[in-house]
Amino acid sequence: MTSQMIKKAMNDLDVCRRKYAGQEFRADSQDGEKHLTGHPAVFNSKTDIGGIFEEVIEPGAFDGCDLTDVLFFVNHRDNKIPLARSRNNNGNSTMKLTIDLTGLAMDARVDTENNQEARAVYSAVERGDVTGMSFSFRVEEQAWEKLDTDYPLRHITKIAKVYEVSAVNDPAYESTDISARDKEALESARAALESARSKELESSRTAEIYKLRNEILCK
Repeated sequence: MTSQMIKKAMNDLDVCRRKYAGQEFRADSQDGEKHLTGHPAVFNSKTDIGGIFEEVIEPGAFDGCDLTDVLFFVNHRDNKIPLARSRNNNGNSTMKLTIDLTGLAMDARVDTENNQEARAVYSAVERGDVTGMSFSFRVEEQAWEKLDTDYPLRHITKIAKVYEVSAVNDPAYESTDISARDKEALESARAALESARSKELESSRTAEIYKLRNEILCK
């Protein structure tokens, strides 16, 4: 997947970018190769979406998800050469994504000998200077709670595609998943919320019409 394809996908209102801080992100050696492992996404963890609503990824959301050809970047810099890539998401790929009880797990083999950025990131994770992970994905199914309040809750129940994962280091994102500076992401979040509210309102109006019609027919 090229950077242009990722940018095009991110224009879709159902495509999101999320960050989770405090998850285990490790650098280690396996059979002489350098690996970065961690969880770009976690289940049952409520995340604040720019103060607009809360969101949680439900267990099972990745069932049937397309995890092929996912790219691994630093801070979502998709104009850079990826540090690893899932391609067919098997043992021959430089990155493998799997689903476990925690969420979406990543195991990336990075070339610290020939790639300066890979060497720097590996060192930063090993030292504990970089601890956050983020990922871009497309929502297929969702359910909302408390839409009549100022702070609804969105349950993501099915994710169709993961586009990229990143190691991220901005401390401003630790308590909220979207910064107020990220205008496009905030507008996308607002659009998702307004769309859900509109659908609920339309559903309520339709139900009221049917109710009135049945009352008239029963007289």
